[in-house]
Amino acid sequence: MAKHVHIKRAYEAAAEKDGYRVFVDRLWPRGVSKQDLKYDVWNKDLAPSPELRKWFCHKVEHWDQFRDSYQTELRAPDQVARMRELIEAADGKAITLVYAAKDERHNHALILAAEIDRLY
Repeated sequence: MAKHVHIKRAYEAAAEKDGYRVFVDRLWPRGVSKQDLKYDVWNKDLAPSPELRKWFCHKVEHWDQFRDSYQTELRAPDQVARMRELIEAADGKAITLVYAAKDERHNHALILAAEIDRLY
């Protein structure tokens, strides 16, 4: 469980305590207008690769392999640099990763939050 980074569904209202809000999906969430979603930056590049996202297809039985594969993607030097840039851009504020998946226990934002926490 992440300590410094929070996650929140795109369908939940933004709150002051969210701090620096980063939308971390490659695709825009269904049913949410661009005016209604409150975020500071949309970082598509930190989302799982299109191939991994399509393979996972939010199937719980794929979770363990998805988690391992996504962690591998996130530990590549370019992704580590992106995560460090995100930490710097937050400028000491809380970081909230915003995602659209329905499953709150099996989604990429949980993995990404833990990886960013490792860099703190």
